[in-house]
Amino acid sequence: MKARIWHNPRCSKSREALAILAEAGADIEVIDYLKQPPSRDTLAGLYARAGITPREGLRMAEEGARALTGADDETILAAMAAAPALIERPLVETATGVVLARPPEKVRAIL
Repeated sequence: MKARIWHNPRCSKSREALAILAEAGADIEVIDYLKQPPSRDTLAGLYARAGITPREGLRMAEEGARALTGADDETILAAMAAAPALIERPLVETATGVVLARPPEKVRAIL
């Protein structure tokens, strides 16, 4: 099984999700999204497949997120593409689906 994870190696939840994928024997593509940010269209597609809104994928703990409180989805997606630290992590994609793996155990639903 192939899996893609938008990963931040400094994040414990992201590392835990990566470990779950490895334990499951997945063929993992790791994308350090801070160095290789997803496009606005990629993010929109991931969130649609995950069944969540861009607002639900917004990392509220990051500086700049509060300024997006009343923003529409397009504005949030553009902000995330421009400042990938605003993206909540990790996002994990397999042929089965996409999850925002918080908590990391959520990744098991798409294995």
